[in-house]
Amino acid sequence: MAYIVAEPCIGTKDHACVDVCPVECFYEGEDIILIHPDECIDCGACEPECPVTAIFEATQVPEQWKDYIAKNADPFKDGGHGLPVSVQKSVWEAQREEEGSVANLYYKKYPKKE
Repeated sequence: MAYIVAEPCIGTKDHACVDVCPVECFYEGEDIILIHPDECIDCGACEPECPVTAIFEATQVPEQWKDYIAKNADPFKDGGHGLPVSVQKSVWEAQREEEGSVANLYYKKYPKKE
């Protein structure tokens, strides 16, 4: 696994990282965006785009968020693709106001950080 998403993403899910990913390896987890470990090409384009510094190379994850390494990998064990692919930031933000959409339900559960 090259890159993972950690706790600072909860309540943010900014999707700027999704916009720059050349291989579309981001998926919607319940509380954070997840990076598919087998699809990520280790380019690092996503890391500087994250406004809350939630993306780390797996070997550089701060100690307090080490459990997020497994949290990112576990949903994809056995090639699993049960999660929806993350959408571009503009689509995510537009869906935020659509009652019942994934983004709308997310922000009801996890109020957006300002």
